[in-house]
Amino acid sequence: MLVIPAIDLKGGQVVRLAQGDPLRQISYASDPIAVAQRWESEGAPILHLVDLDGAFSGRPEQLRVAAEVARAVKVPVQLGGGLRSLAALDQVFASGIERAVLGTAAIEDEGFLAAASRRYPGRVILGIDARGGNVAVRGWAADTRLLATEVAARSAELPLAAIIYTDIGRDGMLTGPNLEALLHMAQATSHPLIASGGIATLEDVKRLAALEPTRIIGALVGKALYEGRFSLKEAIAAAG
Repeated sequence: MLVIPAIDLKGGQVVRLAQGDPLRQISYASDPIAVAQRWESEGAPILHLVDLDGAFSGRPEQLRVAAEVARAVKVPVQLGGGLRSLAALDQVFASGIERAVLGTAAIEDEGFLAAASRRYPGRVILGIDARGGNVAVRGWAADTRLLATEVAARSAELPLAAIIYTDIGRDGMLTGPNLEALLHMAQATSHPLIASGGIATLEDVKRLAALEPTRIIGALVGKALYEGRFSLKEAIAAAG
C-alpha cells in the first residue's frame, strides 16, 4: 500500500483543517516546495496537493503554487480542489501535474466526470468525501442525499485512475480511519481505492494495509506527519 503525504494549500501556505472547517485551521509551513522536497527525500511515491481556496471558490486558486511544486520534485503530483470544468483540467495537466482529483463537479454532473476521464484516461481521480455515509460537496460545505457507495458504483465503467474516499468526520481529527466504510466502498467499486481521513498511528497504517479486498492501494496522511507522530519512512515500512 502506498503512503501518500497530503499538502493542503491555502493562501500559499501548507495548512490542515479539522473536518474541513476553515475556522479550525493550523498552519504548518510557508514554503510548500520545501515541504514537498522533504516528503520526496523521505520516500514519498506520490504527493497529494489540495487547493483549499479553490475548493471553496469553485475555481483553481493555487495552481501556480502547485505547478511550482510539480517542477521542483521528481515524483508524480496529483491536485484537487476547485477543478470544475474541462478548461481547468486542461490547465492542470498543461502545468505538469500528473493526476487531477475531481470532486464537486464530478458528483453533481456525471457527464462531466465521464467526459473528463475519457479525455484523460488513467489520469483522473474521483474524490468522494462523505459525512455519515452521504456525499458532501463544495468544500464540504453542502451535504447531499447521495450515498458514497452509490457514487462509486455508478462510475464503474469509467477509465479512472482511482477513487479517493475521505471520511470527513475523521479528517484532521487523528481518531483512526473508518475501516467499515472503506470496506463498503471496496465492495462497491472495481477501481483502486485510496483511503483518507483519521490516520493517527502506525497501527492505523498497518490495519489499512491488511484490509481485504486489496483494492485499497494507498492512504493519504497529513496531520499525523506534520505533528511528528511518526515519520514518513516509518509509515512506508508499516504499509509493507
